[in-house]
Amino acid sequence: MSQRPDRRYLPAAAISQQDPVVHRLFSLRFQREMFSQVEWGREYWYEMGRAAVLRRAGSRSYEQLGKAKNVVLLVADGLGVTTNTAARVYKGQRHGQTGEEASLAWDNFPALAMTKTYNLDAQIGESSACATALLCGVKANFETVGLDINGKFGNCASSFKSKVESLVSWAQQEGKATGIVTNTRVTHATPAAAYAHSASRYWEDDAKIPPLSRRACKDIARQLVEDDPGRNINVVFGGGRRHWMPKVATDPEQEKEEGRRLDGRNLIEDWLRDKKRRGIRAQYVWNKEQMDKIDPKNVDHVLGLFAYSHMDFDADRDKGPKGDPSLAEMTKKALSLLQKNSKGFFLLVESGRIDHAHHYNNPYRALDETLVLEEALLTVLESVDQSETLIVVTSDHSHVLTMGGLATPRGNPIFGVDTKVSDVDGLPYWTLLYGNGPGYTTPRAVPANLTGSEKNAVHSSAVPRQWATHGGEDVPAMAQGPLDLSLFSGTMDQTVIAHAIAYAACYPPYTYRCAVNGSTVPISTKLQNCAPEENSVLKGKPRGGRGGGVVLASSVMSEDDKTNVVAPSSSSVCALTSTMLFAVMYAVT
Repeated sequence: MSQRPDRRYLPAAAISQQDPVVHRLFSLRFQREMFSQVEWGREYWYEMGRAAVLRRAGSRSYEQLGKAKNVVLLVADGLGVTTNTAARVYKGQRHGQTGEEASLAWDNFPALAMTKTYNLDAQIGESSACATALLCGVKANFETVGLDINGKFGNCASSFKSKVESLVSWAQQEGKATGIVTNTRVTHATPAAAYAHSASRYWEDDAKIPPLSRRACKDIARQLVEDDPGRNINVVFGGGRRHWMPKVATDPEQEKEEGRRLDGRNLIEDWLRDKKRRGIRAQYVWNKEQMDKIDPKNVDHVLGLFAYSHMDFDADRDKGPKGDPSLAEMTKKALSLLQKNSKGFFLLVESGRIDHAHHYNNPYRALDETLVLEEALLTVLESVDQSETLIVVTSDHSHVLTMGGLATPRGNPIFGVDTKVSDVDGLPYWTLLYGNGPGYTTPRAVPANLTGSEKNAVHSSAVPRQWATHGGEDVPAMAQGPLDLSLFSGTMDQTVIAHAIAYAACYPPYTYRCAVNGSTVPISTKLQNCAPEENSVLKGKPRGGRGGGVVLASSVMSEDDKTNVVAPSSSSVCALTSTMLFAVMYAVT
């Protein structure tokens, strides 16, 4: 009589076939009843992410799957399916084609998944909470960063025990080099999730933190300089000098501007002192000429702050030696530094100004910034060994851009108008329109330039808002490299991306995968304490900010508008049994 196999080492599907009770628990009815009404703490998302990864990877061995030595994660902030399609057409038309037949570099990636971008307490995702899901594998509350469900917006004390580690931290634990490249402020929502833990994404410097909380909670810039993993990041390129300098210091480029720090500290000098004290060869640069002169042989850590706030849109960028480097140029320099590490590297590249242009209802710059990310990706593809580098291109959330027309001919200018006028008011309209934002006028605005060649054009929106909101639909994740087709498929939660990357690269908590030689990866049956929190959805109550809407999420609106603070809620404790865990593993997509 054959011995029954150990259940711990079987895929969830195999377990369900052996056990009729467990098989019944895998039913859609069970999934709906158990998981539709409750949001869980970090252990829930860790288990869900692990289950989604193992379900895709199956029972294949380490030798069968391989390992990603390097990882490059490129984030197109605010890119949805419509933006992707329109940018593809725009690229083709820039090269004299009709446009529809063109391809973006990531269109050729073999693996494609769609990801859900909601936040724990918001139906429409916001950048810092989405970035936390993307980089930490745990969903977060609206406008918090690097925290789990217990971190509440604006509540300093709630951040003490709710901090979650990121892919940057996991990579460093494996001895990898790490880097961040962005054209936003380096303390902004998306890059901050890679290293910071803050109850408010707006606490980029100490002046933004409420006075009573300044002693207890560090601002995001200080965390990058003083705390792990921020102080160990090899390359940090982006904008945002204002959050690093004291108020008495003037900006080297914009001499009428001064720093914003109230503590009197110059964090750029502090960053350099920290590296000198630790015996690390480090350099600070603030323009393209200085960056170009960096010799990777003579430096190991580089801080590049190229703008007072965000870096300019590429359409407006000073391309001279005293100006700013492009996203592709920063990426190339970052790779030359990171590739010195024989153990590999993790690099985050963000094109963050796609989002900003969409908030302005300005599709020209939004599509142009999408092609800026494509240039950065092409640089990556030319610079790395693609056989050992996992490259993932995705977005944190979408926007309310639409693309439509009636019998619109091939090659119609992407920024132009439909060939037929409205059958209601008889007026022309752009094929690219917005659901809401500053483009609303009454009576309806008529496009002044029917070919759409004006880069400053603000396209029409259906609902008036000072800034356009984000979109709530799923966004794509494209992958190429080790384990691409194994891990990136179907529709999955945004948190799964972090777990898929960690699994492919054998970062914690998946280091055991590369230590187990030729055996099936075990499925843990250990009971986990989890906290099924009361969902903290705001139930229609205004959150502050311009317009006061629940889903108002603008990366460019004034940080000073955030005044309402959500108090922390209590949690109850539950035990996730092994049977329930197997059901979760099968249910997650």
